[in-house]
Amino acid sequence: MNRQRAHRILLVVFAMIAAPAALAQTAGETPAACPADAKPALPAALAGWATPAPLAAAADPAGLARAALVPGKAATVTLLPTRSVHYPLQPEKPGGSVSHGGLLAFTITRAGSYRVALGSGAWIDVVRDGKALVSTAHGHGPACSTIRKMVDFSLEPGDYVLQVSANAAAELPVLIAPLP
Repeated sequence: MNRQRAHRILLVVFAMIAAPAALAQTAGETPAACPADAKPALPAALAGWATPAPLAAAADPAGLARAALVPGKAATVTLLPTRSVHYPLQPEKPGGSVSHGGLLAFTITRAGSYRVALGSGAWIDVVRDGKALVSTAHGHGPACSTIRKMVDFSLEPGDYVLQVSANAAAELPVLIAPLP
């Protein structure tokens, strides 16, 4: 058997083994190995996830002063029906007529990598100076945690807007965490 064919076979075998777990995470299911009452230890950067504070999202940029996230501290954000949100930038995935979204302000004081952790697969945009930033990484939360989606960004000091769209529920846990 030639080397290239052996490599392809190994890739197929790996895909067959990894696919069920990846599909379960994509579908938002908890892997079978996680007990229903599991409370996994989170990495230090995500420790704030355990103690969210309530926060109402803004419907438009004028309301952002009352919808401020603090990096390192989680919030359970109350979202609005999509049709009532006036985004500074049109989201790539705005969601349908029954989805929820909103705007959140946050300020970065130290340049670095930051992770936006979400309790669902909602679409997010980090906006600064009228432009959506390009993310540097995407992933799922730690096994058995309630963190469903994580998106990383390289941020400079300044003020930002987190646009949330296409969320099925009216509430969403959110955390912006500095990465080591």
